[in-house]
Amino acid sequence: MRLLAGCTGQMSHVESPTSAPGDTRASFFGHPRMLANLFSVELWERFSFYGMQGILLYYMYFTVTEGGLDIDRGTATSLIGAYGGGVYLSTILGAWLADRLLGSERVLFYSAITIMLGHISLALLPDTIGLTIGLTLVGVGSGGLKANVTSLVGTLYAEGDERRDAGFSIFYMGINIGALVGPLITGWLQKNWGFHVGFGAAAVGMAVGLTQYALTRKNLPSEAHDIPNPLPPSQYGRWGVAGVAGLVVIAGALFAGLVDAGNLANVMAGLAIVASIAYFALLLTSSRVDATERSRVRSFIPLYIASAAFWALFQQQFTVVAIYAEESLDRTFFGWTMPPSFVQSINPVFIIIFAGIFAAVWTKMGSRQPSSPLKFAAGLVVMGIAFLAFIPFSGGGPNSTPLLGLALILFLFTCAELFLSPIGLSVATKLAPKAFRTQMVALFFLSISVGTTFAGILAGYYNRENEVPYFSFIGGISIALGLVLATLVPMLKKTMRGVN
Repeated sequence: MRLLAGCTGQMSHVESPTSAPGDTRASFFGHPRMLANLFSVELWERFSFYGMQGILLYYMYFTVTEGGLDIDRGTATSLIGAYGGGVYLSTILGAWLADRLLGSERVLFYSAITIMLGHISLALLPDTIGLTIGLTLVGVGSGGLKANVTSLVGTLYAEGDERRDAGFSIFYMGINIGALVGPLITGWLQKNWGFHVGFGAAAVGMAVGLTQYALTRKNLPSEAHDIPNPLPPSQYGRWGVAGVAGLVVIAGALFAGLVDAGNLANVMAGLAIVASIAYFALLLTSSRVDATERSRVRSFIPLYIASAAFWALFQQQFTVVAIYAEESLDRTFFGWTMPPSFVQSINPVFIIIFAGIFAAVWTKMGSRQPSSPLKFAAGLVVMGIAFLAFIPFSGGGPNSTPLLGLALILFLFTCAELFLSPIGLSVATKLAPKAFRTQMVALFFLSISVGTTFAGILAGYYNRENEVPYFSFIGGISIALGLVLATLVPMLKKTMRGVN
């Protein structure tokens, strides 16, 4: 079976063309046994991440009497965007540490510990102190985990192993099981016992995943511990000074008031864009990248832009859709009112149902399936249609939108995601230069950082009075970008040099 959109990559460089490094036994659905362990740690990490995310916005803007922090709603949505962008921006640090200093396996382990400490901080520390410390730790830890767990799945399969696509498909399923269950449990706990109990459940989930991984990490193949491009010891001091200087600059900007809650999202977006430009410059000028690899990196630039645009819409699930669910959705069933956070589980349900269908379609089509750039274009067009689909329900009173209506819109979100999200991960690994395999994945996550940050910024312009122009403008722009990308497909196929 092919993974959704072929979420594969040339991330292993071993001699055997068909077997997994160090483990040829078919012990987990016909795959290397460590896939089960990585599947599990990612499931629990996503459980904790989306469980926390499902109630985070409400915690920020609900009043103190409702258990929240009573932050202005526009500021809260902007902070959500900045936080989400920070998660993906920090993949740079995690990827750099993996490729140059520690290796993917150790970075993943330390990142999981950091995430757990962040959720504990949200659960136990009060008010904005807990919010600041908790989100910082979860953000940095999640960024370190994201790129590296994907890289570790790649090490389980030799280049050319036919099981690779299906292995990534199973792994992606773990992501969505965690994303499905997390908001249901934390939302139920929040409704009955308060926000901090909900955050505590996220901490417990991450602790379970971390414990399971700690007991089995020694079984990963030796390549998982490799450092692809080791940093020379002579450069340790220079990079250490640079790191300390960076922390001093950040602290100075905060204490001087140059960065605050009101402009944090704009700052994060700027940092992500600058980092992206720097990364592309590095990949295109490095002596470790040959001509074919350089052409492939250039072909990734329009896909990066399309990805950022897509995520600027899709990540509004945690801002605009969350507000819409709380204000406009009819959530009452036979006298019981569903917590609005439960809406965050609708998309994972659709993913779990339709992931296999998309995979079967791509498998059936074989070489006739659309190219990766064309799938990106389709994702943008469908995402635009999803926002236009809000318009028939706009202008109603509180609790006026039926749950089925929002579910159909989120179904379109899901279709758009399946066209683009796993494709982006796949094409990033396929186009990656060998010396920058994890950092190329981080570059894809940078596009998500830019998009997520803009999702928070855009949400600040949303309110019930301007729903029609808001949904019309954003939906129309997305469709237009998708059509432009579709016209570039023939050119991109040439510069991708054999990668589809």
